[in-house]
Amino acid sequence: MTSVDLVVVGAGIVGLAHAWHAVRRGLSVAVVERDEHAAGASVRNFGHGCFTAQDGVAFSYAMAAREEWLKLAGEAGFWLRESGSVVVARHEDELEVLREFAGVREIELTDDLPVAGLGGALLPLDIRVNPREAVHAIAALLAERGVVFHWSTNVLTVEPGLVRTSRGELRCRAAVVAVGHDVDRFFPDLAEEREIRRCQLRMLRVAHGGVIDPAVLTGFSMLRYEAFARCPTTEKVRERLTNDHPELVEAGLNLMFTQLPDGSLTIGDTHHYSRTVDPYRPEDLDDLVLTETARLLGVPSLRVLERWRGVYASAPDPFLTATPAPLTRAVSVTSGIGMTTALGLAPAVLDDLLQEM
Repeated sequence: MTSVDLVVVGAGIVGLAHAWHAVRRGLSVAVVERDEHAAGASVRNFGHGCFTAQDGVAFSYAMAAREEWLKLAGEAGFWLRESGSVVVARHEDELEVLREFAGVREIELTDDLPVAGLGGALLPLDIRVNPREAVHAIAALLAERGVVFHWSTNVLTVEPGLVRTSRGELRCRAAVVAVGHDVDRFFPDLAEEREIRRCQLRMLRVAHGGVIDPAVLTGFSMLRYEAFARCPTTEKVRERLTNDHPELVEAGLNLMFTQLPDGSLTIGDTHHYSRTVDPYRPEDLDDLVLTETARLLGVPSLRVLERWRGVYASAPDPFLTATPAPLTRAVSVTSGIGMTTALGLAPAVLDDLLQEM
């Protein structure tokens, strides 16, 4: 094991974001990951950089992250599409929200829709990556830049200047613990204080024959992205959907999809919150997603290629940045937008940490 300036615990996108920015600041970095490669939320998502629909500090992080994604795609060589997102309005109240949203963000109202609808809006700054390759490509690039990766290695304790692992000790000037929802495994009191829970997602990959370049969002998405809350008309959508489709709102459905390079669609997703994720997978949630996506696409049914469960950290505050011990930061995106914001969040964390180092 080595002695470095910064130890990062966790090789998901939040951990890699900190490693990326630390290396660019001239720090020596080691990353410790319990699995042989990243296998958590960073590879189980839509691969959607949903920058435009964020708000507040999340919007600032998102816009900074966008530039980093473009830079990383060029340097690491992974697939990235600057194809934007289309929000499809299938009801007049959803169209009203989009008209109002045009005064909040720079978007384009459009009738050029990939699926049937009354109208829509193009969010041109959003991007798509293949989450199954992007995070691994970033890790490979960092390894080329001198970051030392300790794969299949458990972290036992994190102390000022010392990280004890299942393979030995790592000496360091500082540490960033970026383990997503597992922050309670390291700092249970902190997790309890910040009300960290696990959000379980149900997602699927289905076959599709055509090309749909932008990410596609719907009225259900308006209920889940913070920038839409700026539009008073969003409440009309919430009321109608709650009255007409209570089971879908109860399941936390965000009806959307993105297309992978092979043409298949990643579809979803439902949301269930708890401190411990139950192992059982009720089939009715997948049925909801499949039925509503088929209706959105205008097809009688969809052929499922894969199913999976995603899990991410959730809390009342969208970001966890805490100091559980001197020269130690616990960092997690607690709002399901890690791919969208992590590369913008990390510089702020490092700025603060460097002042202490």
